[in-house]
Amino acid sequence: MSSYQKELEKYRDIDEDEILKTLSPEELEQLDCELQEMDPENMLLPAGLRQRDQTKKSPTGPLDRDALLQYLEQQALEVKERDDLVPFTGEKKGKPYIQPKREIPAQEQITLEPELEEALAHATDAEMCDIAAILGMYTLMSNKQYYDAICSGEICNTEGISSVVQPDKYKPVPDEPPNPTNIEEILKSVRNNDKELEEVNLNNIQDIPIPMLTELCEAMKTNTYVRSLSLVATRSGDPIANAVADMLRENRSLQSLNIESNFISSTGLMAVLKAVRENATLTELRVDNQVSFPSPGPLIIQLIFPESPP
Repeated sequence: MSSYQKELEKYRDIDEDEILKTLSPEELEQLDCELQEMDPENMLLPAGLRQRDQTKKSPTGPLDRDALLQYLEQQALEVKERDDLVPFTGEKKGKPYIQPKREIPAQEQITLEPELEEALAHATDAEMCDIAAILGMYTLMSNKQYYDAICSGEICNTEGISSVVQPDKYKPVPDEPPNPTNIEEILKSVRNNDKELEEVNLNNIQDIPIPMLTELCEAMKTNTYVRSLSLVATRSGDPIANAVADMLRENRSLQSLNIESNFISSTGLMAVLKAVRENATLTELRVDNQVSFPSPGPLIIQLIFPESPP
């Protein structure tokens, strides 16, 4: 038996539990730290599994954030910047790339008649563009140039073939201005049955309170001058649809109603359509683009009623 094995034999009969019972909490914590398996070479592991926890040291003093920032700033100013190996002078190095000219093989060369050669040699870019469009070579031009050359009997697009890489310029369309209608004044005029008010347009006003829209429908029941009512994109739901249905049953002057682009369900739409049967003056009803549609059968998104006989 070797000396190393003899050295290990004396530890064979040691009771580890008895030794652990005699250790203090600090010694047990130090033993646990020593027995942790770390893998410092594996960069995929978090820092807690690559090195031992060293954050349990006693603080050296209170934290002074301003003093720490001042120290770091002063340390950064004292460190000398590294000099560039090659100073920048703004000079461009190397030679600019020049695309080599491709020589056309003899079998691909096309020989034209002298008259055509002379005509093509003196043709402008606009004329070449029209010729390419006539020959169906639409990949050499934009869509606008192609259709201009096909639909017109003369050269009307002078951009030339060089404009293929340039996008078509379109005039920007400005956004529609906000609806300037004063809802309170309109509601007051409808209630007073103002004879000068024949059209109520509240389109795209999305902050109208539901009670105010309900009051408007209630006032429309007795109004005899308003001919057109439009509530497009006012975030109206089924409560407004039911109020519109009640209004249609009593109103006898409204001819056009538009409630498109709202949040009216199939139940609200059915209530409006049933009320239309009891109204003899309405000639146009628009209910397109709602959040939900009637499930049974196809939806009639626009109903145009024939003119009522006088």
